[in-house]
Amino acid sequence: MVVLCNNSMGLNLAWPEPVERVQKLAESGITHLPQRYIRPPQERPPSSPSPSPSPSPAGVPVVDLSAGNSMEVMHCACREWGAFQLINHGIPHIFLSSAMHASRGFFDLPMSEKQLYANDPLTYEGYGSRMGVKKGIILDWGDYFFHHLRPLSHRKQHKWPANPPHYRRTIEEYCSGVFELCKELLSMFSEDLGLPKSRLVETFGGEEQIGLCYRMNYYPECPQPELTLGLSPHTDPGCFTVIFQDDDVCGLQVKKDDVWVSVPPIPKALVIILADQLEVISNGIYTSAEHRTTVNKERERMSLVVFCNPDGEMKIGPVQEVVAAGGGKALYEEMSFNQYRQLIRTVGIKGKTFLNSRKGS
Repeated sequence: MVVLCNNSMGLNLAWPEPVERVQKLAESGITHLPQRYIRPPQERPPSSPSPSPSPSPAGVPVVDLSAGNSMEVMHCACREWGAFQLINHGIPHIFLSSAMHASRGFFDLPMSEKQLYANDPLTYEGYGSRMGVKKGIILDWGDYFFHHLRPLSHRKQHKWPANPPHYRRTIEEYCSGVFELCKELLSMFSEDLGLPKSRLVETFGGEEQIGLCYRMNYYPECPQPELTLGLSPHTDPGCFTVIFQDDDVCGLQVKKDDVWVSVPPIPKALVIILADQLEVISNGIYTSAEHRTTVNKERERMSLVVFCNPDGEMKIGPVQEVVAAGGGKALYEEMSFNQYRQLIRTVGIKGKTFLNSRKGS
């Protein structure tokens, strides 16, 4: 079935081909990847095994919120990496493990029940298996479920999975804790940029209008993981992203100095990925992290992702005080988050292409 939708910008968005579920393909017992998942040689991950799941001193920085040097480590991570692992973040482990269990439970449901939540390319809300509506693009080896949490006017719990029975309560509880963490991080980012602590919350729309979205990613076992990716290289469009990884399955990678660096899971840790709007408002002081996901021949993998986004209608540009402190030239053009996000929903994720297009001459 090809889904056709009209949106507020007057565009028709449709899945150009019937959507095939990656989980169903994997469970069919195929031994070779269908051509539409095979990437060009230069885009394939290395064929060597992933590193063991232990953090490397040379890898993505680890910020300990309980340590006295947390601001110093975060300062460097935001400028040099656009990503860091966060420990002692205050969210109880029972919330993390319960959210992972509930999310995994959805993908354990019969395919017929999951299909009741099939999404469309207008909002992406629901059960999905691709990004972008361009015909013939190379597809990623993964399925997902996406829904809104905040602002409350965007939350439509009837679109959330009804099963497992505890899903809605568990995810709401987990994401409430993540929202408190997001406010704390925005305050820290503000202070680090030399701004009043409340400035970024206000810049992104205020506490009541900041967006929060939840996406659970499922990457099944893959017969030829060296030929494909679970998620194509991209930066996230919003403010920043909070990721909880499977405890013992590697897959997330961040690009630094043109090298893909694995982000091995740390038990109970969260991964913070800076997104495009933080790079914009900081006038390039912070960098949004280009990242991707590899897949595994022997193990399935899941990740739980919370996107912290600005109010969709607000124009987002470099903060005036930051621009003035850096010499007086704004490096990025203003654009509303809704406009920016529409580009990605139409074309699909493509590295830092969209962010670079906002740079002024």
